[in-house]
Amino acid sequence: MSFTGADRPVVTLTEEGRAVMKGDHPARLLLPAAAVERAAIPGTRPPRRTGAPRTPEADELDPAGQSLFQALRAWRLTVAREAAIAPFSLSVGAGEFICFLGPSGCGKTTLLRIIAGLERQNAGTVRMAGRDVSALPPALRNYGIVFQSYALFPNLTVGRNVAYGLETRRTAADAIARRVDELLALVGLARHKDKYPAQLSGGEQQRVALARALAPSPALLLLDEPLSALDARVRQSLRHEIRGLQRRLGVTTIMVTHDQEEALAMADRIVVMNAGQVEQVGGPTEVYRRPNTPFVARFVGQMNFLSAVAAPRSGWARVGAVVTVVQFLGAFTRLGLVVNGEGQTPLECDVAATAFASLGVGEGADLPIALAPDALRAFPAPGSAA
Repeated sequence: MSFTGADRPVVTLTEEGRAVMKGDHPARLLLPAAAVERAAIPGTRPPRRTGAPRTPEADELDPAGQSLFQALRAWRLTVAREAAIAPFSLSVGAGEFICFLGPSGCGKTTLLRIIAGLERQNAGTVRMAGRDVSALPPALRNYGIVFQSYALFPNLTVGRNVAYGLETRRTAADAIARRVDELLALVGLARHKDKYPAQLSGGEQQRVALARALAPSPALLLLDEPLSALDARVRQSLRHEIRGLQRRLGVTTIMVTHDQEEALAMADRIVVMNAGQVEQVGGPTEVYRRPNTPFVARFVGQMNFLSAVAAPRSGWARVGAVVTVVQFLGAFTRLGLVVNGEGQTPLECDVAATAFASLGVGEGADLPIALAPDALRAFPAPGSAA
């Protein structure tokens, strides 16, 4: 199992179609809360993210047929119903970090398990380097998997846990020892080599699980909500550590998460899923600032919705707002705003703590705002024809 070139996609999911909304019709306008902050307070801007160069687009297929995965449709039985994943396309480049993001029950873990070989799709194929591996068991796919529950062997030391995958492959003892020492040093656990999992904290156990998954130098690293069981501070620290380690090693990675901030901070591209459907595939900035659907707009980031009707003219509209709610949230303050003279749903605006202090406003105060056209997105109103 090997990559055929850094410029060639190593993961591909084939697609059957895409829906496009066109025409003039009643619409809903989307306003990122950060855009209100930018307009109201000169010099402030929405969050931006810099990272690895863009990799192949979501609907790009490898013309040489050397993609790693092709999977069309999958299903599994749950207690109450049968869940399905609708057909969609995805190409993942060598060394890319992809996040499957969505609420519980959307199908993201099922999709990850299909890629891993832990579940079988009922249509389509899973391919590696052009070869159909749909029938291969997980042990023959050369993937590293990290689960939410760590799944460490309690009776083995940290070193033996990391070495386990290499031992099952009958790797030479000296090579195993070197690899274990290398990985424990990478994850900052060299001095814990002879301890047992029960003697470690949750964050340390997750580092051991990550080192164990990386030990055999897998072609693909799969992470199933690896940080969700940890407290907020440890989760944020491990988020940066995992991303940094992934970049240093260059291992292609697919992670499942329901945490929007986690996906935005770690991923090269995000696959947003809802009820078995892929709503959007794109980079963090694209998904946050240019959502394709109302679901993506609501689920990723803090957004505001305004009722509106499409008109032939475009431009600026000056409006004012009354501050109705002030919530101090540490690094920023969240304001609830009501547009003067309009029966709109209240807007929300996140303002940096220092900038809020300079505004000198409180509940009941008037605050002028301006909505930039490039910060708005239009969607059909519920029940209207596309």
